[in-house]
Amino acid sequence: MATSSIRKAAVIGSGVMGSGIAAHLANAGIEVYLLDIVPPNPGEDDDVNDPKFRNRFAAGNKAKMKKENPSPIYTKRDLDLITPGNMDDHLEWFAEVDWIVEVVPENMKIKQATFEKVANHVNDHAIITSNTSGLSIDGMLEGRDESFRKRFMVTHFFNPVRYMNLLELVEGPDTAPEVVETMVNFGRDVLGKGIVFGKDTTNFIANRIGVHGMMTIMHTMDKYDMTIEGVDVIFGKPMGRPGSAVFRTADMVGLDTFLHVAKNCYDTLTEDEEREVFEVPGFMKELVEEGRTGQKAGAGFYKKTREGIQTLALEEGSLEYRPRNKPEFDSISAAKGSAADRIKKVVVDGDDQAAAFAKEVTLRSLAYTARRIPEIADDVLNIDRGMRWGFNWSLGPFQVWDALGVKWTAEQMKEAGIDVPGWVDEMVGQGVESFYKWEGDKEFYFDVLNLEYKEVPRSDKEVSVDLLKRSSSDNKVFGNSSASLYDMGDGVALLEFHTKMNAVDPDLIDMMHKSIDEVEQNWEGLVIGNDARNFSAGANLMLVVMNAQAGNWDDIESMVKGFQEANQRMRYSWKPTVAAPKGLTLGGGAEVALGANAIQTTGELYMGLVEVGVGLIPGGGGNLQLMRNVFGMHAGDKEFDPFPFLKKIFMTIGMGEVAKSAEEAREYGFLSATDNLTMNADHLLFEAKERVLGMAKSGFRPPRPAKFNLPGPDGVATIDMLLYSMEANNQISAHDRLIGKKLATVLCGGQTSPTVAVDEQTLLDLEREVFMSLCGEEKSQERMKYMLMNNKPLRN
Repeated sequence: MATSSIRKAAVIGSGVMGSGIAAHLANAGIEVYLLDIVPPNPGEDDDVNDPKFRNRFAAGNKAKMKKENPSPIYTKRDLDLITPGNMDDHLEWFAEVDWIVEVVPENMKIKQATFEKVANHVNDHAIITSNTSGLSIDGMLEGRDESFRKRFMVTHFFNPVRYMNLLELVEGPDTAPEVVETMVNFGRDVLGKGIVFGKDTTNFIANRIGVHGMMTIMHTMDKYDMTIEGVDVIFGKPMGRPGSAVFRTADMVGLDTFLHVAKNCYDTLTEDEEREVFEVPGFMKELVEEGRTGQKAGAGFYKKTREGIQTLALEEGSLEYRPRNKPEFDSISAAKGSAADRIKKVVVDGDDQAAAFAKEVTLRSLAYTARRIPEIADDVLNIDRGMRWGFNWSLGPFQVWDALGVKWTAEQMKEAGIDVPGWVDEMVGQGVESFYKWEGDKEFYFDVLNLEYKEVPRSDKEVSVDLLKRSSSDNKVFGNSSASLYDMGDGVALLEFHTKMNAVDPDLIDMMHKSIDEVEQNWEGLVIGNDARNFSAGANLMLVVMNAQAGNWDDIESMVKGFQEANQRMRYSWKPTVAAPKGLTLGGGAEVALGANAIQTTGELYMGLVEVGVGLIPGGGGNLQLMRNVFGMHAGDKEFDPFPFLKKIFMTIGMGEVAKSAEEAREYGFLSATDNLTMNADHLLFEAKERVLGMAKSGFRPPRPAKFNLPGPDGVATIDMLLYSMEANNQISAHDRLIGKKLATVLCGGQTSPTVAVDEQTLLDLEREVFMSLCGEEKSQERMKYMLMNNKPLRN
């Protein structure tokens, strides 16, 4: 079965996980049936034969997707791909689908009964999987025939499904190789997940190691007199963990869910040498009994006040809340640089209470993880990937071990009386100094079972700037402190930004111009992209503020004009340019992407022209670019009323709207109908390169510049009436209105009339004039400074 053969799926169970899986299938364009039980307890007014009643659970959970935040779907239109049903009336649907995934409660009898129904109605080719987090495959397959067994395996997603990268795959004893291959390809290429191979053991890889680590912290914190917020200060960014750290993560996951996973470990891992670590502390049990299950209940380890301003932390001894008090530790304050540098600074170099606590927990966790090979996985690679992709750790356990030093860490474990597996001693005895190493652009991991290095498998689609740098120094064509041009191969060049947050500055703009000069002479086309989580957070605002306060107006205008021209050159070059944005793509970053001939992006795109928030308007061509996308072929149509389009554009820019997915960006007009989506972010640069080559080979010609029939002063007056009303109702300030009116002047073409076609350069000149005028406004400068100091907008 090939990846392309999965075109329709069924999800059994419409709770949090089932709905999340169905939603992400819809994100990927897969039709999906979402099934649940018929409500067992009808009310007096319920018609038990009415489909609305019988499908209530699945239909209700589908409806909830519209309101969830963060949203499980890319766009509300994706909901059209989800059809709700029930497990009594719609069993025949199983004959239509290519994949059936079970997400019912973690109860063996319920799962076995569910698979009985599936077996009686499934076709002869569909793959059947379970999203179980711990029940045995043998138990779930009891009574199933050979055909069912060959098509069965575990596909364990992490919540929230859209945002969590990990998909753990676990084969059954009879799973056919082609079934595994299909799910690997489908999970990786279609759903965009990072695939990890686990074994049929309790909680598989990520939850086993992650929960053990969190429980170790909870059982050890009293020894070091640590408060809940103290733990989270230490085990967040300084230790290479997400900002939610330990207790905030538990609140987000749900204390009841966390308790269930930990209890499952304690109940089933009777031979585990650290079984007692999984014993849930009494204070957590009490919280769950009282309904304080975390974020979903409004209270857990943390609680927000009604106003949502002050956060309170739980005082463990009394189970009462008090104002949060984040402690400061010298070792934590000193933790700077990369994740590896930060962890080493705390664990190896630190000499305070926080460092001692972090060291003990880390040594115990690393040793426990090492002892789990080959029980839960056969290699360090799958474990490290599981923790990075499932718990958002910057480094996996064995990468942390490398950061601390393999030999040093093993010695410290022994000094602390911690059991170290024999293969570690053999590894150290051989003089092996790291679990991972690079040779050119090939990465190797140490196979601890065979005591030799093996190459890390990598798809041909995994292209990155880091690999280009490692493969050959000749790949760098030229560069400066802000950006560099690389050879991607096959005649395609890659322009990488590498300023802080990839912010646009004069050197970066200069590289854009130089890159176009080079590409037009010697290359097939250009990709603009990078390895960073965020494409670009916008222009270098500090530079604008400093020049504005110093009165260096010529410097600001030169930068703005150069940026406008660079984006225009990208669009109208005779060689195709494809932007590959992902993550934050704001302000100037959005303008770079909009200036390309095409955009290849990921589902997680957060794109917007947000300059109004700092008292400005887009200055790198963003107004024109959005107008081009929204107006499309109607730009110069005299019979077409432009004002509805202008209103949409004005509200998008004027309200600083940020799309929260690629498909939402398309709805705003930031993406065109022909811009493409890559589900797997690791494949983004490869597919952007393929897009360039396709355009080049199909006879690319630059588009014709647009001309617009715009309303001029009458349009500005109409928009200003709206602004006047908003100001009168205290929805906006006087300065907001000033900015809005100036933005309207640009969008409406300045002093034009509907019968005169306004060209692109006129709109760019208007944009630059308004941008410069706002830079001189005292209140706009206050907004810029406030954003730089507080990382949030000022409304003055």
